[in-house]
Amino acid sequence: MKASTEILIIGPGRLGQCMYRWLSEAGRSVRLIGKEDSIPSAAITWLTVPDRFIAQVAQALPKGGVVLHASGATDLLALEPHPQIGSLHPLMTFTGTEKRSEMPDQIPAAISGCETAKAAAKSLATDLGFELFEFEGDRRIYHAAAVLSGNFATILLAKAAALLATQGIPETDARRLLAPLAMRSIENASTAHPADVLTGPVARGDDQIIQRHQEAIASIAPEFIDLYDALLRNARNLA
Repeated sequence: MKASTEILIIGPGRLGQCMYRWLSEAGRSVRLIGKEDSIPSAAITWLTVPDRFIAQVAQALPKGGVVLHASGATDLLALEPHPQIGSLHPLMTFTGTEKRSEMPDQIPAAISGCETAKAAAKSLATDLGFELFEFEGDRRIYHAAAVLSGNFATILLAKAAALLATQGIPETDARRLLAPLAMRSIENASTAHPADVLTGPVARGDDQIIQRHQEAIASIAPEFIDLYDALLRNARNLA
């Protein structure tokens, strides 16, 4: 049966909304489908639903065409019994409102699957401005690395801002003030070995400053001391 739609995105969440808008702006024929909509056949169907719904939605898809999911963690077996299956996972965080011009020129994205599915993913990536790399390893490890660098970086900034807020600076201001330092540190670590660009008292071997940190945190915000100590051990190992 001939597909009635070129590209179908199922899942109007943050990622789905962005990908639908960007592909539309690139001139692709694309539809965005929510849970109340009927599902037509398509040349390429890209599932941007939460991981726990991927297998269920895949079972409901019309047969034919390439089926991709956008998950970093879910195995491709969740897309069976469709024969042409794969994954296109942008290694980036989205709020759902981003314009393509506001994002990095090249967004890394992992692809996997059969050759037909990877070719379909590459065609989408061309218009989305993705820098593709093939990943056929353990998806649990891949996704854990993404969570460590993405989600946990957010948590660290939030915790640092909350600590600064104990001294009278509003948390919203604290996040804004600390963000350039955090982003610059990450940029430096992306182009050189982290040990070579690590700064601060650990890199300088200034144990007195570190002890003063620990004493102050323990007295003012004791709930943060375990996190500080765990990161301190890792920083010392790195240095």
